[in-house]
Amino acid sequence: MSGDNMQDDWATARKNRLPSFTEVLSRRTRPPVDLFMFYLFLQREGAEDILDFWLDVQQHENLCRAYFKDVRKSGRTIRDDWPQYWDYARRRGSIYGTVVGLNPSSAAGMQTKRSTASTNEMLSQQEKDHLAGLGEKDRAEMSTSPRPTSPFASTSPQDPFDVPRSTTPFSLGGRTPTLFSKRASRAPTIIPRSQAVTRQDLIRSAEHIFYKYLTPASNTIDGESHEIYLPPSLRIHSFPLSSEREPRNDQEQALMAQIPDMFHAQKEYCFRAMEQDAFPRFLRAKAFGNLTPVSALVRLIAGLIILWIGLAVGFSLIFLDVHPKSKRFFLFIPFTLAVLFLISHQYELDPILILFNQSESTPFRTLSIKEPYVKKLLIGRALWVSMLVAACSVALTLIFWAVPGKRL
Repeated sequence: MSGDNMQDDWATARKNRLPSFTEVLSRRTRPPVDLFMFYLFLQREGAEDILDFWLDVQQHENLCRAYFKDVRKSGRTIRDDWPQYWDYARRRGSIYGTVVGLNPSSAAGMQTKRSTASTNEMLSQQEKDHLAGLGEKDRAEMSTSPRPTSPFASTSPQDPFDVPRSTTPFSLGGRTPTLFSKRASRAPTIIPRSQAVTRQDLIRSAEHIFYKYLTPASNTIDGESHEIYLPPSLRIHSFPLSSEREPRNDQEQALMAQIPDMFHAQKEYCFRAMEQDAFPRFLRAKAFGNLTPVSALVRLIAGLIILWIGLAVGFSLIFLDVHPKSKRFFLFIPFTLAVLFLISHQYELDPILILFNQSESTPFRTLSIKEPYVKKLLIGRALWVSMLVAACSVALTLIFWAVPGKRL
């Protein structure tokens, strides 16, 4: 089935509901509730690093899956090729349980399929082509073993998801939200594979994630860091391996066995944080409105200025007792514009843009609305806003028309 046909099928299934967060991350949705728009939404809040981290860890995990597939295609077993990882996976569990041959039970496999059916669909079609070793039957790869724990992270009996809401990455006061980021909006992509994936590639991928997202800028080599918030139980304080050399002793070999599952718990935490905090606000902004905060603020300022002009002209016509009285009906023009701008600011929705099937992506830049249910919602709200604008404009015009003139 082609990508366009799959998009059409998913859109048909969502005719009467908003998309889920998993569907957005899987690139199944269309503007204005697609992954690109969600990235721009986080960028305006200065919190896009958490999505970058999730996407980079997704890339890392798919790279690990590609390594395991390459091993199996070569005729070897994971147990013989990487005995340290095999022992670790059997003792502590691994998200790659099926692909490495840990043989989960059928009942557990069904539970795994429900929870991870979309794991490999998080990549675009081009990224899937790069990971040619991945097969359709291996999309459910979560083992029924307990969730893996990392020796790199501090241990704590606290449930990583049982944290106060005020400690989510979106409620920190340390970063200033930005309207425009100097970095281009992008989602990380899988590096094209010209040869089989090696263990050093896995270390290099994990090392990149650690130093980019989990290390303060003062501790990085180049001084650049996009450190994300994690609760104490999920923080990783050091990375004792190096992508420049092979592990030299048993301790480093044991640590290397943790690399494939190293960031999975942190990735789940970021998923929950985005799903419970940022994503509902994103849907409210894009499924019930079509303006960015900057554009809405500009409309507020313009509306107040035009309203002041309309009131000034209206009172001048009254106190100068201008005839014929029908001239006051021209006040309908400034009042309509003023009320339109003010109500558009209040609802963050411009009915004129909806008329042309447009929604803002960045201030004063628009794109077409293609998500069926979102289009239905926005049309309904645009009709309500239009009726409200018409009622307020007519009321103001009639009031100024009905007031008797009195020349001062």
